[in-house]
Amino acid sequence: MTVVTQVVVRQLVAFDELVATQQLYESIWRSSGNTPPVTAELLRAMTKAGSYVAGAFDGNDLIGACIGFCSPPALGTLHSHIAGVAASARGRNVGYALKLDQRAWALERGLSEVTWTFDPLVRRNAYFNLGKLGADATEYLPNFYGQMHDDINGGTESDRLLISWRVSSPEAGQPRVVAATGAVALGISSDGLPVRGVASGQSVLVAVPPDIETLRATNPAAAREWRHAVRDVLGGLLAAGARITGFDRSGWYVVERNES
Repeated sequence: MTVVTQVVVRQLVAFDELVATQQLYESIWRSSGNTPPVTAELLRAMTKAGSYVAGAFDGNDLIGACIGFCSPPALGTLHSHIAGVAASARGRNVGYALKLDQRAWALERGLSEVTWTFDPLVRRNAYFNLGKLGADATEYLPNFYGQMHDDINGGTESDRLLISWRVSSPEAGQPRVVAATGAVALGISSDGLPVRGVASGQSVLVAVPPDIETLRATNPAAAREWRHAVRDVLGGLLAAGARITGFDRSGWYVVERNES
């Protein structure tokens, strides 16, 4: 059990808590009658199998949850499948508390790494994963889950970045600060659209829009343009051997190219 800023994180066992987790995820992703992100029945099976199924509580109120399952034993890895925090609890470090608890859970079981995926277009998640947690983005995964029909993803292609968090490292959970300096490989125009530059030099920058979720609702064509531009530029850089060194909070991936 982990306690951070008056939030208690603990493993979920009772079935009514698992139902509450399903309902919480449905409220966050706004599935609109489509398949929910997870079901209480699946969570029940995961708890029985000894997987990571945790909830963050403010008193008796469930305000966040995170679930994960283990890779084959030789890999020593926990894959964190889905995490979410109620909109009313944002800004209270609930997600950070969940991740600290997940790290402790993994270490207690002899695991050295936690992996997960996130949408590279979501600026706040990029900063949280790469900046606040100090984790590494290791692979660009185009349309990883196929088209996702909920209000957050808007039926668009589900590109993801794969995150590796070396929880056995003493630096895990420590902030990583980077400066947005270098050639602009992908910038942003005055009207909010992606502008392709030249990926020259060792350090290059890749921009993402300020609020892709709102853009998907108000200008789907622009959101699709961003998806394909970031896929081509950031995905192309990683495929060529470049490494993401961090994310500047002003909206830039900082990438180190392998010039050889």
